Amino acid sequence: MSEIAETTAHEAYAFACMRCGHGWEQAFEIEHHVDGSNNAFVIYKADGERVPSPLSRPTCTNCGGHVVRIMRAGRVSTVQQLLHTPKPARPAIDGNGAREGEAVTASGAGHHWHLSDLLHPFHRR
Repeated sequence: MSEIAETTAHEAYAFACMRCGHGWEQAFEIEHHVDGSNNAFVIYKADGERVPSPLSRPTCTNCGGHVVRIMRAGRVSTVQQLLHTPKPARPAIDGNGAREGEAVTASGAGHHWHLSDLLHPFHRR
């Protein structure tokens, strides 16, 4: 018996591995079905292929770890765009010794942000 999707929703999520710091995004088609016994069930598809629910046990595409932070779509791509933005040939240096785009630490030295820096608050000890 073949099921016909009652409704199909489109969702996208951003993922960040707490083990290796790898970040990625994935869009899903979520098909809501009802079986012959009137029980509802859901099928997730990514790139046209059936996949397990990304919310049940996400797996890092880089290291295979399962400690993965799930965020709304756009979080990882925004950070990646910032990291790959061409830097000016001669960055301006402010009075604290920090270059443009860098944060000033308590010691006054500049600090360049990495994806792992953004994930630091989510690490558990």
